[in-house]
Amino acid sequence: MQISEHQPISLWDSSAAEPDPDTTAPRGDREAELAIVGGGFTGLSTALHAAQAGHDCLLLEAERIGHGGSGRNVGLVNAGVWLPPRKAMEVLGPERGRSFVEYLGRAPGYVFDLIEAHQIRCEPRREGTIHAAHAPSGLRDLSRRAAQWEELGAPVELLTGDEMEARTGTARYHGGLLDRRAGTVNPMGYARGLARAAAAAGARIATGVRVTSLRRDGDGWVLGTTRGQVRARHVVLGTNAYSDALWPGLAESYVPIDFFQLSTEPLGARAAQVLPGGQGLWDTGQIMFSLRRDAAGRIAVGSMGRVMGALSHRWAARRLRHLFPDLGPVRFEQAWSGRIAMTDDHIPRIHRLAEGLYTPIGYNGRGITTGTMFGKAMAGLLSGEAEGDLPLPLSDLHRPRARRLRTAFFRAAFAANQLMKSV
Repeated sequence: MQISEHQPISLWDSSAAEPDPDTTAPRGDREAELAIVGGGFTGLSTALHAAQAGHDCLLLEAERIGHGGSGRNVGLVNAGVWLPPRKAMEVLGPERGRSFVEYLGRAPGYVFDLIEAHQIRCEPRREGTIHAAHAPSGLRDLSRRAAQWEELGAPVELLTGDEMEARTGTARYHGGLLDRRAGTVNPMGYARGLARAAAAAGARIATGVRVTSLRRDGDGWVLGTTRGQVRARHVVLGTNAYSDALWPGLAESYVPIDFFQLSTEPLGARAAQVLPGGQGLWDTGQIMFSLRRDAAGRIAVGSMGRVMGALSHRWAARRLRHLFPDLGPVRFEQAWSGRIAMTDDHIPRIHRLAEGLYTPIGYNGRGITTGTMFGKAMAGLLSGEAEGDLPLPLSDLHRPRARRLRTAFFRAAFAANQLMKSV
């Protein structure tokens, strides 16, 4: 287990076998062909693939590697997007939509191939993930999703209630959808492993460096930072749900959704019946619930919202009692939360903010796969690949409808959900 001097931001931070890289940057001005802002999945994948293509890359992270959503992720390596395949095709058009759905359908395989190629120590398990039907209506939705994925040749399987009980250890679900392409990882371990691989490929990575300004200068960019200026020809912002005021309007281009998790102490044989096949799970509820185990036998449960002290602990204990009444009392060791960037249509974006300035954003809870693949796509674009080869067309910034009102409503609804389900 990695022992760190800092306060862990999540279970994955404190338990990752990959060490936290020593990437503290010296003061002084620097130059690079490509400057990348953000040390999460997107920025690290961009740095890795661009460095492998021979580019001079400098990645700047304000905190530590994986400090944002990447290190607080649930760790589900899922295929596709939030939407059912047919709905994604309606939004994007039949041809582009099918291409994009199939592109992200292959994404888990690419992630696990990267893990294998670079021997990333992140507890990878490619046993699939399970989308669980919380009600009969959820099972009807999953049945439609299964049919649509099967039309595309995806290895998915619709599970009955009895089959779900055997695979999850609880009789509370009405059925489920098993996606054999998917799996689980320790997300912080994956992020640190990407950083190690990117550095080995020649990328420079600097943590503890906040980018405070960004301006065009001739045919390139000048980034003002807390440790000097950086001049670069191209810039990729890989900040996703942790975007700030660095570029006007970027932080307002999505609806921020909080997601919190709690993890138990290692439970050993007591929890052997919980997801015995090693899959991760999320459900069809409007306020989503997630469940998984780690390599040490801890159970991690999560839902939309923020950690609310003792209330969240009561919520988690009640959820486990509801699902696994024979488990008995458990002690929760860690609680944490992160942010998801949601778009109006649940489709991510690749924005060209200005000449030579790009940002992939709006992953809608699919950060591991989408961030990895979009980082690879950014490196390809900057290496001369055509814009038409990108997984999505380049787009302009767009502010979601009633963003502030929706953000406030969601936070109130998520808090009320915790309160009601903890009593």
